[in-house]
Amino acid sequence: MMLKQGKIVGAVGKILFKNVGQFTALSKRVKSLEVELKKYKGDFRERNKASYTFDHLMGKSPAFIEVKNRARKAAKSDSNVLLLGESGTGKELFAHSIHNDSSRAMGVFVKVNCAAIPAELLESELFGYEEGSFTGAKKGGKAGKFEAADGGTIFLDEIGELPMHMQVKLLRVLQEKEIERVGAAGSTPIDVRVIAATNRNLEEMVRKGEFRLDLYYRLKVMEITVPPLKERKEDIKILVHHFMDKYQQIMKKQVKGINDHALRLLTIYSWPGNIRELENIIERALNIGDEGEVITSEHLLEEITGHKQMTPVRSLAEVMEETERNTILACLGMTQGNKSETAKQLGVSRTTLYEKMNKYGLLS
Repeated sequence: MMLKQGKIVGAVGKILFKNVGQFTALSKRVKSLEVELKKYKGDFRERNKASYTFDHLMGKSPAFIEVKNRARKAAKSDSNVLLLGESGTGKELFAHSIHNDSSRAMGVFVKVNCAAIPAELLESELFGYEEGSFTGAKKGGKAGKFEAADGGTIFLDEIGELPMHMQVKLLRVLQEKEIERVGAAGSTPIDVRVIAATNRNLEEMVRKGEFRLDLYYRLKVMEITVPPLKERKEDIKILVHHFMDKYQQIMKKQVKGINDHALRLLTIYSWPGNIRELENIIERALNIGDEGEVITSEHLLEEITGHKQMTPVRSLAEVMEETERNTILACLGMTQGNKSETAKQLGVSRTTLYEKMNKYGLLS
């Protein structure tokens, strides 16, 4: 028995076997458990790995290249990263890529959507719990997401949805590099890199008292704003062809490309849903398109085709002539065809009225 300051901190014992057979059986059982544990660890690592690299981030626009280069720099450090940007811009892909290009690439990549976990369960999900800490707690307790990510990276998506009481606890984890399970008497050291993301304006939330200023600064050591698709017009064609290739393989269907008019409509659209919306549009187009067909505007959603009218925009002169013709017709109707009265109502001479009626084919 080992004592420290009057407390038992360890003990040493020995196992006695009745015969060699008992020892052999135990040895085999231990080896079997080691193999099983290795398998479970492998399965866990496989389920919790980053799927994307910087090669998956496609684009040539200056805005995108700048952000990609900034993300590569972030990967070379071990500091916290805050990814900002609208929904659907690819923030999670950047998080995966940063992890895979970092010194933690061989470690796990644990994803947490802060908005998807009920507020009352967030603490136990993030930090784990001890046995008997609450009704329904598993025997032996459970490790939280931070413990699971030890040695790797944890990606906290929708960080702006984190309740204030959890912001305090997260701040402590970032400062002390340790977590405290629910119901635990002490804390556990962890080695985790944090990448957080949000589509909300955290600075505004700080001003409103909805997000802690100290946590904001802890997270934004490396701040990266992913640009919306409407600011990456040069990348739309690249992404369109990428998604077409992707879904042709998935659907085992081949089309003959996309015509210029459809591509032009996709380029001028405002993309409120960003890349996620573009992928959805292309997947739908390939679903309704036939084998060997060219994708046209007919395969696109009304939101896209309605953004810019299919017919050419008429000139101002054409619009004015149509308005003038309709006005003359309306006035003739009110005067029951009396041309003198019509000319008077319109403020023109009878000669001018006849000239215009002749021009618009209204004399017959």
